[in-house]
Amino acid sequence: MTSTNDIRRSFLDYFAGTGHTKVPSAPLVPQNDPTLMFVNAGMVPFKNVFTGLETRRYSTATSAQKCVRAGGKHNDLDNVGYTARHHTFFEMMGNFSFGDYFKDQAITHAWTLLTKEWGLPAEKLTATVYHTDDEAFDLWKKISGLPESRIIRIATKDNFWAMGEDGPCGPCSEVFYDHGDHIPGGPPGSPDEDGDRFVEIWNLVFMQYEQEAGEITGNLPKPSIDTGMGLERVAAVMQGVHDNYDTDTFKALIAESGALTHTATAGANQASHRVIADHLRCSGFLVADGVLPANEGRGYVLRRIMRRAMRHAHLLGAKEPLMYRLVPALVAEMGVAYPELIRAQPLIEATLQQEETRFRQTLDKGLKLLDEATAGMKPGETLPGETAFKLYDTYGFPYDLTEDALRAHSFQVDREGFEAAMAEQRRAARAAWKGSGDKASDELWFDLVEEKGGTEFVGYTSEQGEGEIIAIVRDGARVDRAAVGDTVDIVTNQTPFYGESGGQVGDAGIFSNDDGLRAVVTDTKKYLGRVWAHRATIEAGAVGVGDPIRMEVDPIRRAAIRANHSATHLLHAALRAHLGTHVAQKGSLVAPDRLRFDFSQPTAVEAAALAEIESDVNAYIRQNDAVETRLMTPDEAIAEGAMALFGEKYGDEVRVVSMGRTGGDNAPIYSLELCGGTHVASTGDIGLFKVVNEGAVSSGVRRIEALTGDAARRWFEARDEKLRETAAVLKAAPDEVPARVAALVEERKRLERELAEAKKALALGGGASQAAGPEQVGGVGFLAQVVEGLDPKGLRGAVDEMKARVGSGVAMLVAVNDGRASVAVGVTDDVVATANAVALVQSAVAALGGKGGGGRPDMAQGGGPDGARADDAVAAVRAVLEQNALAA
Repeated sequence: MTSTNDIRRSFLDYFAGTGHTKVPSAPLVPQNDPTLMFVNAGMVPFKNVFTGLETRRYSTATSAQKCVRAGGKHNDLDNVGYTARHHTFFEMMGNFSFGDYFKDQAITHAWTLLTKEWGLPAEKLTATVYHTDDEAFDLWKKISGLPESRIIRIATKDNFWAMGEDGPCGPCSEVFYDHGDHIPGGPPGSPDEDGDRFVEIWNLVFMQYEQEAGEITGNLPKPSIDTGMGLERVAAVMQGVHDNYDTDTFKALIAESGALTHTATAGANQASHRVIADHLRCSGFLVADGVLPANEGRGYVLRRIMRRAMRHAHLLGAKEPLMYRLVPALVAEMGVAYPELIRAQPLIEATLQQEETRFRQTLDKGLKLLDEATAGMKPGETLPGETAFKLYDTYGFPYDLTEDALRAHSFQVDREGFEAAMAEQRRAARAAWKGSGDKASDELWFDLVEEKGGTEFVGYTSEQGEGEIIAIVRDGARVDRAAVGDTVDIVTNQTPFYGESGGQVGDAGIFSNDDGLRAVVTDTKKYLGRVWAHRATIEAGAVGVGDPIRMEVDPIRRAAIRANHSATHLLHAALRAHLGTHVAQKGSLVAPDRLRFDFSQPTAVEAAALAEIESDVNAYIRQNDAVETRLMTPDEAIAEGAMALFGEKYGDEVRVVSMGRTGGDNAPIYSLELCGGTHVASTGDIGLFKVVNEGAVSSGVRRIEALTGDAARRWFEARDEKLRETAAVLKAAPDEVPARVAALVEERKRLERELAEAKKALALGGGASQAAGPEQVGGVGFLAQVVEGLDPKGLRGAVDEMKARVGSGVAMLVAVNDGRASVAVGVTDDVVATANAVALVQSAVAALGGKGGGGRPDMAQGGGPDGARADDAVAAVRAVLEQNALAA
């Protein structure tokens, strides 16, 4: 028997031997067609080559391309397991000519491979051509020798291919294999063509025309060839079976499913085992190509596929998760041809096990509800849509899973009722939404979600991508087009741009297309958690709703943001380790140039503790541990010790980011947090971490501001430059600066002390405005002095010395500094009864333009703002003394 692996290999080897370049399969996520959810045909990776947008080093190629049809227009999911040839995942083998050979050589290659290389009997083969393609008809007759009765003209569009309303198009020629008259069905074009006897195994597309708006406008300058052969179908033919599920690859997977569930693989269990085998292949390859279960976009389709298989595992009586235990069999069958399966095997197994464990927790409840709802129903009756919606809303049952569960009982589901319940939920969500407060704006985003379903974020693994524009918003209203000079919000069906959330700023970058568009994206916002709006200014060209667009995130800016975001996680862990588990995040800013982290803490973080925290973060950066992301329920994540933000609302699934090990490989994780942001691949990518400020935000909340990577390096360089400048001024080496500065500080203190003593001596020794000794005012001795620059702290001591010189009476000193004046008055004990120091100072302060002043009856001090009136202050005290004498 020829194995599926042998067939694939021989197909590629045949065309390589005729000069075709072997091209590896592209990933299942389209790289060049944003309108497709998954690659669904062998020609998709070559689309831009056929249209002339891309040139490659070869003009002929051959490939075995991975394909998925499980969503959108090409959706075979519902039929999988119940028919002989429907699959979610399949392989499309093909040969391609990009302006090289055309119909004659394409037909020659097909006939040669089928009949001479593979030895299929000519009498089992039938060809079709488009009804007006006489050239292809004549070539088949000449090359194959088939009788005209087995070269069938088909007048429908089934035999005419087009890339779209505009672009290349051309007639097709299909090759059918006759499985024999024991199987019902007729040849193509006959009334019985839908039977299973004649099976299409190869389609040859002759691209020879150009069309606009669905009308052929002329011939292509370089006619091309695109062919597609379903590997599963031709394997059935070459292995002598009629059913794809009886081929070697499927038989091996089905046998393993039977062995692990201890159930027969035929009879009543047949459909379940087939669903499991098919969906295992699809799930494994999607995970290997970077798709993970989610509630939106591709991840949602993957989740539906996984859960459909898991329900059938449940029907087979599997008590524990089954799917992940089948992965080794999948890798054994297909890993040689597709090494990505081998590389991703641990991730595939972990993802399937986690998803099935979670699904089983709700499956029993959902099925019990379904059994109760259908208990009184008879075959052919319809389950109310409200019940189907409750299963979806409460238990996570997709609508098609409910349909599939009821299929065996011949029950229908009220699809309209389901949609009505869904619409009511959306209406309630709209009514409960508390958004920006701008009702018109909020309505716009709700309308867009209901109409288009939101945006799929693909930026965790890529900074480039393509998308289709689903809306353009200008000045709060939707428009159809934007041109040069316009600043608009552009919404796409998918995007690698991160939308601002969780403290992380939105991405910036460039939008472009093949018509000369250049739009600079300065920010990206996320509305309702589902719509990504790119704020863009059109610098060249124009763009409209429905246009495909190339998107490129600014990679340098994104890398800086990733580093700062991962650093906040390490900082959070370090704060809790050093300050205590009371520390919790209270807010953050993750920008390209800096990070800011607010946290609960009643007192300032001491310098020594802050230095240790910074040191720890840098130690984990140097550890260069891989940053890992897993999808979990919030409860599972928190049970594992993940940090969640208090008061934050989480959905039924979260991303859990872990980084750093406290010891060896099996040691506890240092940082484990719920987070939807973008992060570095390894902690070493952060480069460097430097705290630049720590301070209070509000009562009980502190803030740390920090830099990472190149920004931190530039901070250190600036500090180093300032150190060198300081050293140059001091005429010292940089290492000597601290000691030199300390010496200068001590020298300044000494000089300040000496100056203060000199000023004090000057005040006590007299000056030009001072008499040789105390004068008699109001019958008491009075000695006063005005001094510039004397430190107010030394006033009392100087006044005490002046009192000694007075002997009996009042001593007064006024010190003027920077325009202000300080005054002190001392009174000897023998005259306190008639001259109170407090009253005297208050009169002086009033003369200086101030208020108050106080102390003891024998010593008081005060000050005023107007130092120019120092002499007035002396006169005011003299006047009080004279009044006191008169009063006596």
